[in-house]
Amino acid sequence: MACINWSSFVKSLGCNRARLEATNRRAAEWSSNRLRTEKKKELILKTTFDLIFAYELDKLSIADIARKANVSPVTIYNYFGSRDELIRMTFVHYMDTTLEKYEDILGAEIPFQQKMDLILCDRSEIANQLNVNLIRATAGDPAIRDYLEQFYQNKTLPFFEKLIDQGKKEGYIDPSISMEAAMVYIQLFKEALARPGFLQQASESMLQDLNRLFYFGFIGRSPEHHV
Repeated sequence: MACINWSSFVKSLGCNRARLEATNRRAAEWSSNRLRTEKKKELILKTTFDLIFAYELDKLSIADIARKANVSPVTIYNYFGSRDELIRMTFVHYMDTTLEKYEDILGAEIPFQQKMDLILCDRSEIANQLNVNLIRATAGDPAIRDYLEQFYQNKTLPFFEKLIDQGKKEGYIDPSISMEAAMVYIQLFKEALARPGFLQQASESMLQDLNRLFYFGFIGRSPEHHV
């Protein structure tokens, strides 16, 4: 029977433990670096969004954004590649975070009327924030058009299906309205807003009126008059 070399065995255990600890340290460092990177990207996107409404877009430079975000221009180029891509990703980030906010409202344990009030109030603020420069910069972008279509199919429609279902259950939306008819209604609004030049020419008050018409078309009357 072969004898176990206990000295070698113990050394092997020690080496394995050291390798495991080194691997864990590298994983922790990688996770920490990734978190810092994501936070920095988030800061750059938010800063870009804020500056778009303070500058004429044609005059907004990477240097302006870097200075305001307290990062180097090289960092921005490393993360986004170009100014155009940064503007594009700012738009995408804005859409994603806005829908996430509405999803949180929809999932909150509050009455449906209050949810509608919060969404409509936020939509009015968005109409006030919409900047012609940002719309012009992204409206003709094929990548943005593709993104918006995917966003509509994968996120917007499922969100409204949940909203309509909740509204029916709480008596705010006529339960006899079919989901198919509701989807056609949403599609009609989408097609109208997608008409070339429409958003560039629409006034803030018109956008706010369209928001009210869109939501009250489901409810039938404004929430404060609902009984």
